[in-house]
Amino acid sequence: MSESIASLHDLTKVYGAADSAVAVTALRGVSIDFRTGESVAILGPSGSGKSTLMNILGCLDRPTDGRYVLGDVDVSELDDDELSDIRGRRVGFVFQNFNLIHQLTVLENLEVPLFYQSVPAAERRQRALDAIEMVGLADRGHHRPMQLSGGQQQRVAIARALVNDPLIILADEPTGNLDTATGEMILAIFDRLQREGRTIIMVTHESDVARTCDRNITLRDGRIACDERTARS
Repeated sequence: MSESIASLHDLTKVYGAADSAVAVTALRGVSIDFRTGESVAILGPSGSGKSTLMNILGCLDRPTDGRYVLGDVDVSELDDDELSDIRGRRVGFVFQNFNLIHQLTVLENLEVPLFYQSVPAAERRQRALDAIEMVGLADRGHHRPMQLSGGQQQRVAIARALVNDPLIILADEPTGNLDTATGEMILAIFDRLQREGRTIIMVTHESDVARTCDRNITLRDGRIACDERTARS
């Protein structure tokens, strides 16, 4: 069995003061172990805790209680600067709305995360070129996002997620704004990356997307309602 790459231990997240009447408990004692090289779909109704879970996994937020270990680092103990650093180096994000900077070219978009990691300019450009080739868009490097189709923009977003060689890739409804054929193409890229050893965790409400993953975790009311392997695994 592959080794653990990210682990949540009895994780709780409360928004607002715990003793306040308006406090909201988004996660309630969640424990999950993610393995290297697996693909996982996070499912559940609105308000189930999916977004909170992804924010914590992506080091955009920290738990109220419990532990989150990413690689060999206990993320729950980091201060804001350390959290930002590990987010930039160890997590790749793919968003439903692409989140590309329209004023920049494709290659410049890919260089942005590396710039914030103080990677030298020549290395930034080479890593951007390598990443864009991985998603089959080497001939679009000098285009701007608005000159690309939705599917091409999402492929750029995937390349941006790969450019820092992260431990985990987090995808939030990655096919939500795409037509069926284009969505299948994006899922094929994720499948290839997973087979190459990447760990991919995606939030989705689409059962067809969830079936392409090795494992489905369903949240309900901030707790794990179901954690099961799929027929694909």
